[in-house]
Amino acid sequence: MARVVAVHGIGKQLLGEESLLKEWRPALLDGLRRTGAGGAVRGPDVAMAFYGDVFRPSGELLTSRDPYFDSADVEAGFEQELLMAWWREAAATDPSVAPPTGDTLAATPRSVQAALRALSGSRFFAGIALRALVFDLKQVHRYLHDPRVRACARGRVLDAVEPDTRVVVAHSLGSVIAYEALCALPGHDVRALVTLGSPLGIPNLIFHRLQPPPLDGAGVTRGVWPSEREMTWTNVADDGDVVALVKDLRPAFGDSIRSVRVHNGAHAHDATAYLTDALCGRAVVDGLG
Repeated sequence: MARVVAVHGIGKQLLGEESLLKEWRPALLDGLRRTGAGGAVRGPDVAMAFYGDVFRPSGELLTSRDPYFDSADVEAGFEQELLMAWWREAAATDPSVAPPTGDTLAATPRSVQAALRALSGSRFFAGIALRALVFDLKQVHRYLHDPRVRACARGRVLDAVEPDTRVVVAHSLGSVIAYEALCALPGHDVRALVTLGSPLGIPNLIFHRLQPPPLDGAGVTRGVWPSEREMTWTNVADDGDVVALVKDLRPAFGDSIRSVRVHNGAHAHDATAYLTDALCGRAVVDGLG
């Protein structure tokens, strides 16, 4: 029985529960130590809700590589729009990245090539192969648009959250999956949701496609609160995190969210960098109470 459920982020299709826990557990414990509560969580208290294999090709001998995607594989619509949003955010946070110009603002094959070139030279995406970057785009696309993939990934979180689970810590795309899973689990006893580098607040592309959909009232569109009981929600973001385009989720989900800024240096979106911060550790401790 795990008091803390971790939900990994994008691009982990070649890993698994135990390999991810080897990274997450010590980083989580380091964050707790920064708060003086290093003994609050023991090894067996943490479970990884793994969904990466949902995106791994099946029906063939699997290799250690992602499919050989290139710019021509970035689909029009959602994938091109998200890619352009990443480019704009990278340019806003990294002086080495040239911003889109009038010729490249529109989502076209030419602008896709320009965006991929720009992002490949950014600090944020340094060392990430083009095929992996395109594959990440497609993971987000498939989760939001393929009901089977969505149900399967969300089911992994639902299976991991047990009656004694008190904290859910979710990174990147995993924060979207964890949010939707908790919304679909009435009466759960989770006391704290901690989202790290989350894209939940990106309008149109992510926020307006959530399940359940945001509610309109008094001229304001707000996301559904993912608990029927008292629960704290802490959203942690680095200003240089390109994936977390919207750093402050309060306008989207209400002022009850604790909005936290951290400094992850060159590893702006790295889950372990988020986990080792004392503010992340404090959010976990508060949930364990």
